[in-house]
Amino acid sequence: MIKTEFDIIDKIDKNADYSFYEPSKYSYVYIDDELYIDDWWDKLMLMKTFYHNLNRPAYGLARFGITLIPPESLPAFQDIVITDKRIYKDEHLVDLANMIQEAIDKNKYMIHIGI
Repeated sequence: MIKTEFDIIDKIDKNADYSFYEPSKYSYVYIDDELYIDDWWDKLMLMKTFYHNLNRPAYGLARFGITLIPPESLPAFQDIVITDKRIYKDEHLVDLANMIQEAIDKNKYMIHIGI
């Protein structure tokens, strides 16, 4: 499995470069990049994101880098995850869906750490 990781950023720093972000020890979630990201790619490319910092607007996920997912993009991301039928067989997808919901509820950014 090639892991791709997600976490909630407690407090976003508009001037920070998140290139060297390390996920928290207890709350990050990972999924299999090859199983999911490839299948979701076209939908992910419609999501507004940022690469490495808030000065680099983009769309989709940086496969080999850091992506910041703003609160306004989280409902679309959540829809991608929860409509994947494999969610019924993979606890990691359930964990990711729950994390996205938590970020939505708290109006927080999420971070994606690519492979």
